[in-house]
Amino acid sequence: MLLMILFAAFVLFPILIVFINSFKGRLFISSEPFTIPKGDAFVGMTNYTEGLAKTGFFSAFGYSLWITVASVLIILLFTSMLAWYITRVKGVITQIIYYALVFSMIVPFQMVMFTMSKIANMLSLDNPVGIIVLYVGFGAGMASFMFSGFIKSIPLALEEAAMIDGASPVTTFFQVVLPMLRSTAVTIAILNTMWIWNDYLMPYLTIGTNYRTIPVAIQYLRGGYGAVDMGAMMAMLVLAMVPVIVFYLVCQKHIIKGVLAGAVKG
Repeated sequence: MLLMILFAAFVLFPILIVFINSFKGRLFISSEPFTIPKGDAFVGMTNYTEGLAKTGFFSAFGYSLWITVASVLIILLFTSMLAWYITRVKGVITQIIYYALVFSMIVPFQMVMFTMSKIANMLSLDNPVGIIVLYVGFGAGMASFMFSGFIKSIPLALEEAAMIDGASPVTTFFQVVLPMLRSTAVTIAILNTMWIWNDYLMPYLTIGTNYRTIPVAIQYLRGGYGAVDMGAMMAMLVLAMVPVIVFYLVCQKHIIKGVLAGAVKG
């Protein structure tokens, strides 16, 4: 128990430091980073108001929200259907698809990022709609792998009974299989939400400054010659963390169950 408390404190400490420093003046952030803001160090909500004005935070929040929600929903829908198909339909093609998806999980993003950005530009995917296609492609491997692992544990007799009752394959999937994938789907949604919401490289390389997401917008608080508005940056980091933390706390009870379910070997 003590070990878990120490580990939790180790994880939460950086978040607490960012929150505390979001209420300090920029000079005091450098000289007194670990103290509670008081007296001259305390600037109230000034860092938040300045950060919102300098970054165009609400516009960036809108782009981040749209890209994250749309990407996660499409990943969940398409990969769950794909995983069901390649798990139930045994053949050379489905095996190739499965192992190709598994292989995609181990390819570092840095290996393909420049080629990807060039192709995205050529195919006109360098916009808030096109980037969703890229996220679906990069997120499909892990999601399909986890869905496949859980589907292997679902008795085939359930699906056969539904088909005997006259259900089509589409009806069987959406009314029998998909409800049973809820825990795994929530786990995949949490993991992909944290990844896409906090991702900096892909939006920066593809949609750049035209459609700034939150991580890209926050980076523009860095001025010339290395100058950084640390107060405003800390405040914007707090605002950027809040939605993901709330989403995780709401859904976290499903994550362990979903990971274990997706790890079934078949």
